[in-house]
Amino acid sequence: MNVQVTARRFKAHESLKDYAIKEVKRLEKFNDNIHKADVILSYQRAHDSVKTAEVVLHLNGNSILAKESTDDFKKSIDLAVNKLERQLTKLKTKVIEKKRAVRSKK
Repeated sequence: MNVQVTARRFKAHESLKDYAIKEVKRLEKFNDNIHKADVILSYQRAHDSVKTAEVVLHLNGNSILAKESTDDFKKSIDLAVNKLERQLTKLKTKVIEKKRAVRSKK
């Protein structure tokens, strides 16, 4: 999986980029068809700001997005990745149920 980290209006520290890449790569165990992931980090104000992490996963024919905002980038990344875990699990369940429905009709 190719993970691209983009920091909007600031230069992200390498440790933050590495953390984001490590957390997003953890999602590979939920779906083997993830081709690319985009992580977009941004904030609203310089002081006491709300830090936002937006993660977009590109699958076969689908894109899944999760966006979370907290007072820390790492917390935002964790929450967005947790949201994507739930979405990937739900997607996998839908695919399995659809295959079972097709088999039962035969």
